[in-house]
Amino acid sequence: MGLFSFTQEIAVDLGTANTIIIHNDKIVVDEPSVVAIDNRTGRLVAVGERAQQMHGRTPENLRTIRPLSDGVIADFNAAELMIRGMVKMVSSKNRWFATPSLRMVVCIPSGSTEVEIRAVRDSSEHAGGRDVYMIYEPMAAALGIGLDVTAPEGHMIVDIGGGSTEIAVISLGGIVSNKSIRIAGDDLTDDIMEYMRRAHNVKVGERTAELIKINVGSALTELENPPENYIVHGPNQMTSLPMEISVSYQEICHCIEKSISKIEAAVLSALEQTPPELYADIVSNGIYLAGGGALLRGLDKRLTDKIGIPFHIAEDPLHAVAKGTGIALKNISRFEFLMR
Repeated sequence: MGLFSFTQEIAVDLGTANTIIIHNDKIVVDEPSVVAIDNRTGRLVAVGERAQQMHGRTPENLRTIRPLSDGVIADFNAAELMIRGMVKMVSSKNRWFATPSLRMVVCIPSGSTEVEIRAVRDSSEHAGGRDVYMIYEPMAAALGIGLDVTAPEGHMIVDIGGGSTEIAVISLGGIVSNKSIRIAGDDLTDDIMEYMRRAHNVKVGERTAELIKINVGSALTELENPPENYIVHGPNQMTSLPMEISVSYQEICHCIEKSISKIEAAVLSALEQTPPELYADIVSNGIYLAGGGALLRGLDKRLTDKIGIPFHIAEDPLHAVAKGTGIALKNISRFEFLMR
């Protein structure tokens, strides 16, 4: 019997934009959090990259859904199908992977309500999880960056994801003060879509706005190594004739200014709630930036100048949370802050 009762373990970073799964210390799935569903049968047609390519291009009988919004599950059924589809991807890449007894560690936003936590747990269990543990995203990010979260000193993490920005002060294996705001990468993308429509009279979709953000996104109007202007093609709103527009990083900096200011205000608000002893630790250790938003050009410099505390970008900001979730999975018995 002992032969067949082995437990498979996976760590899941369930993100609004991307979902990452770690198995045996390796990232085995890194796919966009999108599913394509057949409208007539409700059957899953595609998940991840394949579904992302269909996004905005589907006929009547298909629809693409992003099951997570603002960092939490917005569509329960689609989330379950997505987790199940991605767990299947793990088994297709690893022939020894079987799912009868699956232990999962899933990360969740630090501002999650009881209902939102329950939704993640239920979706994970329905997708095949026998033992489901949860970890807060900033805690996972701190582990992924390589900080000693159980030490009696303060560390501050700012994790800017796709749907939410998580700011937390961590000490002695717990979150001392935290702030979770629903302003993050997706809002910057929306700002760019709105700006292109207003300033250039051109319609751009989500994917094009995302490409603009990646190629010329900036938090500062003066950069040492400025990117080249990005060429955008799209239809004129009035005439529907094709247009070609060159977009500069200064333009994008102005159009995302409001959202970046809200993230700045949230960081200051979290610092206000921090006990003085931990505040002193944070000033000497600096503040760590993780998540895809940390890759925005000039963001660390802007925050350092505004707040007066050095900001450090994590070594691999996109995968910091996933790596930390993987570390938590290996040390389930050691970390008391993991929730059942």
